Amino acid sequence: MTDKPSLSLKGKRILITGGAGFIGSFLADNLIEKRGVDPADIVVPRSTEFDLRDSETCRRVIEGCEIVFHLAAQTGGIAFSRSHPASQYLSCSLINLNLFEAARQAGVEKLVSVGNLLAYPAKAESPLREETVHDGELAGTHLGIGQSKRDLLLMAEMYHQEYGMNVVTVLSANSYGPRDRFDPSVAHVIPATIIKCFEQSELNVWGDGSPTRDFLYVEDVAEGLARAAESLQSPTYVNIASGAETSIRDLVFLIARLSNFKGPINFDSSKGGGDPKRSASTDRAEELMGFKAQIGLEEGLRRTIEYYRTEIRGKA
Repeated sequence: MTDKPSLSLKGKRILITGGAGFIGSFLADNLIEKRGVDPADIVVPRSTEFDLRDSETCRRVIEGCEIVFHLAAQTGGIAFSRSHPASQYLSCSLINLNLFEAARQAGVEKLVSVGNLLAYPAKAESPLREETVHDGELAGTHLGIGQSKRDLLLMAEMYHQEYGMNVVTVLSANSYGPRDRFDPSVAHVIPATIIKCFEQSELNVWGDGSPTRDFLYVEDVAEGLARAAESLQSPTYVNIASGAETSIRDLVFLIARLSNFKGPINFDSSKGGGDPKRSASTDRAEELMGFKAQIGLEEGLRRTIEYYRTEIRGKA
């Protein structure tokens, strides 16, 4: 385990692409509250004003920044990713390429790029280990976003090899928590199921419920990203995850219980539910940066459900 951070983030000017979004907003809170970063030193380019698919825009927002957390991507649930593979890949790739090149030109001190477990092969054994990430084809259900996230690993290696850039990559498990997107058209499984528990008389779930996933509470995700900036050196990449494997069936029944949902729950096996197994090893993250998840799934779901009940549904 790492003894202490090798880089202090306090006093640095920090860019967070995607910083106004779900994970990014928690990362900003973490940097301010736990690392003593001055809020005035955090740059958050909002997508309504800054299109990072444009190279000149990337150069403009990164100017003067020393540390970059790259979270920006076009994301969505399984239905969105399945139906938009090319456009999703195009948008994410343009952002990635422009951001890396702008960071190189600006001479940033460190770039932390944020991927996810979709970068792993569809048939990779669970728990997923970093050394297997390139050993097979991606899942067809998430082809565009999965390839764009795998690309981040190769880009880090290439920019470090040719330019000496300090680029590290974090592959995050499925994040969830307050401030997630509770829009049914793009929501991932946890917010989508929470919405159904409050708005529908019965739950209809894609697949038979047998696939397993690793769910990581958003505050743990933010802590993992901050530690990566402090402790990792290019071109290292690590998983951050809970290390626990939860089936979609168990997840749905747990959300239903915590939401006090009393209606029938139906699993539609005619519709694909994604890869069969997906949990991740956290050995490398624990060894290199002392990372270990702190919030268990049930507690994290309680907080997320309460957020939806009070902040989304209660104010509708």
